[in-house]
Amino acid sequence: MLWILCLALCSLLTPTRADPGALLRLGMDVLNREVQNAMDESHILEKMAAEAGQNRPGMKPIKGITDLKVKDVLVPVITMNFMPRVGIFQCVSTGMTITGKSFMGGNMEIIVVLNITATNRLLQDEETGLPMFKSEGCEIILVSVKTNLPSNMLPKMVNKFLDSTLHKVLPGLMCPAIDAVLVYVNKKWASLNAPMPVGQMGTVQYVLTSVPTTTPSYIQVDFSPVVQQQKGNTIQLADAGGAEFPEDYAEGSSQLLLSATFLTAELALLQKSFNVKVKDTMIGELPPQTTVTLAGFIPKVAEAYPKPKPLVTQIRINKPPKVTMKTGKSLLHLHGTLEMFAARWRGKPPVSLFVLETHFNLKIQYSVHEDRLQMTTSLDRLLSMSRKSSSIGPFKEKKLTGFITDFLQEAYIPVINDVLQVGFPLPDLLDMNYNLAELDITENALVLNLKLD
Repeated sequence: MLWILCLALCSLLTPTRADPGALLRLGMDVLNREVQNAMDESHILEKMAAEAGQNRPGMKPIKGITDLKVKDVLVPVITMNFMPRVGIFQCVSTGMTITGKSFMGGNMEIIVVLNITATNRLLQDEETGLPMFKSEGCEIILVSVKTNLPSNMLPKMVNKFLDSTLHKVLPGLMCPAIDAVLVYVNKKWASLNAPMPVGQMGTVQYVLTSVPTTTPSYIQVDFSPVVQQQKGNTIQLADAGGAEFPEDYAEGSSQLLLSATFLTAELALLQKSFNVKVKDTMIGELPPQTTVTLAGFIPKVAEAYPKPKPLVTQIRINKPPKVTMKTGKSLLHLHGTLEMFAARWRGKPPVSLFVLETHFNLKIQYSVHEDRLQMTTSLDRLLSMSRKSSSIGPFKEKKLTGFITDFLQEAYIPVINDVLQVGFPLPDLLDMNYNLAELDITENALVLNLKLD
C-alpha cells in the first residue's frame, strides 16, 4: 500500500510537459546572420561614435581630455558561442580612433583595437510570451592601444592617463551597442505568436510551450500551436507520437519540425471544404457519368432506369482528416460516405441510388510557396468500401472498386488540391525565408532544413 502512495506522490511532483506540435532548432548560422544584420542595418557602432562627444546622462567628463571624438570605426567581427541553459556568449571585435585635446594642450589621437564581450541570456517575455535576449556582464577588453603622445613622457604617466581615459570612455560608449543590437534582434520575434489566417476557415497561432532551451549546438524552441476555427472553436492536437529531429543534419544548421498531429489539426480546418458534389457528366478520361455506365457494374440500375440518366455523386467526409508519416512517405486518411444519385429533369430532386462507407488514402507531396506550407495530393489506395444503404437492392460493392477509384482520382482529387492551395502559415520569425528550405518526411513529422539566402 505504501509503494502505491509513493508512486502517486511522485507522479504529482514530476513536472509534465505538453508534447509540442512544432519544434524549431536555431543553429549558429541563423543567429550569426541576424546579429550581423542588426549591426550592419542599425549602424549602431557609428551612431555610438557620433554621440561620443555629446553630453549624455551618466557620462562623466574626463579629466585631461576635451573635445572628445571617435572616428574610423572598424567593421566589427562577431563571434558567438552557445552557453547551455543560458543563451549566447558574444564577442564583438572592432577598433576606432579617439581624438581630442590632451592635458598637454596638443591634439591627442588614440588608436584602439578592442573586444566587447557579453552574455546574451535567452528568456521568455512575461507579457508577450515571446523569446527575448537580454545582455549581461558587458566587458571591454583592450587588444592594442597606440597613441601619438610624446615619447619623452614618463611611461607610467602615459599608461595611467590611457587607463583612466579608456576605462571611462569605452564601457559607456560601446556596451550600449550590444543592448541596441539585441533590441533589434528581439523585434524579429514580434509577430511570432500572432494568429495567422488559413483562408476563411480559421487561424494558426504558434505559442511557446516553455522558455527556449540552449544546448551546446543550438537553441530549441518548442511550440504548442493553437489551431482555431473561424467560429472560435479550438481544435485539440493529439499526442505527437514521438516526433523527433533526425540526427544527420549539419552542425550549426537550423530546422523546423512540424508534427503529423499538428498538420492533422490544420487540415481539420478544411474538413467541410472536402465535401464535394459532382454533377458533371464528362470528367477527364472517365466514361460518361450516367446510369448506363453504372449499369455495367450493377445491372439492377438498368432495370430501374431503362433510359439514361446523368449521375450526381456526393462525397462527405464525416471524420476529421488524419495525416500519417513514415520516412519518405506521408498519407492523408479520409473517412466518409460516397452517395450516387440519378438526376431527374424539370427541376425535380435527384434520386439516391446507394450510399457507400469509404476509407481512402491520398499521398501528400509538400512544398513551400510564399512562406506557406503547400500540399498536393494523389490517390494512394481505396482501402475499404461497404454498402450503407441502397434503393436498387443489394449488390456486390467490390465490382465498383475500379469505377470508384477512377472517379476519386479524376473528379475528387483535383477539388481537394484546389482547396489545399490556401496553404498553411509557418512561424514568422527572424525574417526566415522558408522558400529555400529542403523538406524531409521523417517518422511522424515533416522537417524543413532551413537555408540562408
